[in-house]
Amino acid sequence: MTALEHRRKDTVKITGDGIKAIFEPASVAVVGASQRPGSVGRAVFKNLLEGDFSGVLYPVNVKGGSVCGVAAYRNLAEIPGPVELTVIIVPAPLVAGVAREAGEKGSRGIIVISAGFREVGKSGRAMEEELTAVCREYGISLVGPNCLGAINTDAAFGLNASFARRPPLAGNIGFISQSGALCTAVLDYAARKNIGFSKFISVGNKADIDELALLKYLHDDPQTRVIMMYVEDLRHGFSFIEAVREITGGSRHTPIIAVKSGRTAAGAAAVSSHTGSLAGSEAIYDAIFHQSGIYRAQTIGHLFDYAIAFATQPLPRSNRVAIITNAGGPGIIATDITMNVGLTLAEFAPETEEVLAAALPSTANIHNPVDVIGDAGVDRYKAAFEAVLRDENVDGVIFILTPQSMTDIYATAQIIPDLAKRSGKPVLTSFMGEMDVRDAIDFLELNHMPHYHFPEMAARAMGAMYKHARWINRQHLIELKISPDRRLARELIEAALDSGKTYLGEVEGNEILAAYGFPVLPARLAATPEEAAAAVREFGRTVFKIVSPQVVHKSDLGGVRIGIETEEEARAAFTDIVNTVRENAPQAEIEGVYVQKMAPKGVEVILGINRYKTFGPLLMFGLGGIFVEIFNDVTFRLAPIRHNAARAMIRSTKAYPMLNGARGEEPCDTNELEFCLTLLSALAVDNPEIAELDINPLIVHPDGQGCSVADCRILLDLERMK
Repeated sequence: MTALEHRRKDTVKITGDGIKAIFEPASVAVVGASQRPGSVGRAVFKNLLEGDFSGVLYPVNVKGGSVCGVAAYRNLAEIPGPVELTVIIVPAPLVAGVAREAGEKGSRGIIVISAGFREVGKSGRAMEEELTAVCREYGISLVGPNCLGAINTDAAFGLNASFARRPPLAGNIGFISQSGALCTAVLDYAARKNIGFSKFISVGNKADIDELALLKYLHDDPQTRVIMMYVEDLRHGFSFIEAVREITGGSRHTPIIAVKSGRTAAGAAAVSSHTGSLAGSEAIYDAIFHQSGIYRAQTIGHLFDYAIAFATQPLPRSNRVAIITNAGGPGIIATDITMNVGLTLAEFAPETEEVLAAALPSTANIHNPVDVIGDAGVDRYKAAFEAVLRDENVDGVIFILTPQSMTDIYATAQIIPDLAKRSGKPVLTSFMGEMDVRDAIDFLELNHMPHYHFPEMAARAMGAMYKHARWINRQHLIELKISPDRRLARELIEAALDSGKTYLGEVEGNEILAAYGFPVLPARLAATPEEAAAAVREFGRTVFKIVSPQVVHKSDLGGVRIGIETEEEARAAFTDIVNTVRENAPQAEIEGVYVQKMAPKGVEVILGINRYKTFGPLLMFGLGGIFVEIFNDVTFRLAPIRHNAARAMIRSTKAYPMLNGARGEEPCDTNELEFCLTLLSALAVDNPEIAELDINPLIVHPDGQGCSVADCRILLDLERMK
């Protein structure tokens, strides 16, 4: 069996070698290369030719002739030498055939720039599936279709297999984009800002190579220090999280910053549970980015602001920042944003303030933020800069300058790069203005000093760097040990499905939760007033709740009574609940009243599950009770989660101070709450038939006294598994 035949037998697997065929080929053929001015085929071949590609180039045009002075071949088979990478720019119906020719020629990589595939509808999707099948047959790595192309600025390759109008500067930022049109704008903006790239790729429809494969490649790329991504959708769930958090937070970490379009997309259509109505696509992506250690930018501008800081500066050791300015207003603005993004103003050591007092005029502010006053010259700025950089209490510096008539702007910029580099601390600059500061800004950018037009942008970038430093140095908690009765839970779920029951209220739901070890309260289903009275006699103070498959939100229909203590109250409450629900919901099938021991007081929270076909189960935690959808104080993670994630979910909500003993209240048992979230994760992963689940409320009692499941509902759906 030949090597080619062996490759044709195997299903393609995207590996580092597969990506190398795209970025590091020894030879490239451009099928659809053209001499016609303004054509994509001409632009791609010209970019390769003028980009000093280190390998061999072959233009392929069905008419032959020449392209940019290079003799063209009529097809791939005519090319005398090997072709490692084939770039295809022909009409969509012809692409699969050209891909097969590339496979026969031995190409290991293909970039399909042509459009007209999945993005245009059913017929295009069929052509894309045919193209993918051909690539799998021949073991070819595929970028696209419908993409801008790929660029490698490494001088050892000099690959610009794209139709970008402007080639990027060489640098250490890797850029991955799902939008080709955005790529061209990004390149133009980056050139003006003197921002360079190591690798630049437009993934298009992601028929084969996607973000995950590229992230792994760029992480191993010695030229890449930070990765930027523009994302429209992801097609991996927890597997993406597992792989990427090793990239962002492992021993050899690479920061990843992403911006995702569609932030205001509508949430999930399911509304049978609180979790279903609150969870949506943005909750999923927030969870994926958070768990992966990807820093999510809100805008393209922020994406660049953060990337240039990561690409050129060391990470701060902590969050203590010094601000130097020659104008009070900008210093105050920077201070406000600094505090809002998790940073704090450094408290200078006494010796630092002594140096500042000696070097600055009496009208200057020697505390943080340091105001060197508007008439400050280079020497004054330098003295202040050196003093705060030496201070062990300072982890980073934001250097602000406003153009005053007395200020030597360019000379001031010249003192920054060397002092910053020697300090080992991140320094971000903001020379405010445009015309007067232009030369100084160019100097800073050419010397790899991040510059921001306004100080608040610098403060946000410093905040992003600090958050990444926290991610890298995060504490790894000891994993919690759980011992659920998985067999019993499976039997309960399968019995419900066998009977055609997909909505499980508290009666069946609490049985499943109890099997997993959740702290459910003693309870009993009462079918008559006398059975309700007997339950109260056994449990003491109780809560009564209607049981009906048609009644999801019981309180809204008058189906709840609390504080029932005597048998007489029990009989009356039973009758009252049943009559009220029958009046408010005549169609409801009433099975009885659930009599549940009343839980001690505590803070009400909600735990939930909502399952997605692509991503799997999404877990929710937040402030619970009847106001959950009003306050919307919830956070999400994809299951499975570890102990770290359980604790982070609790602490990331606005309600956390309530759990932690706000305003003199006794702290709640958050250790037991973390345990419940771990159980929730296991329940979600083990039982894919659970489409939605609410535990609302889970009552968290004072520290050491545990939690109580006060209400739950489960929706089963076999279709969600498919």
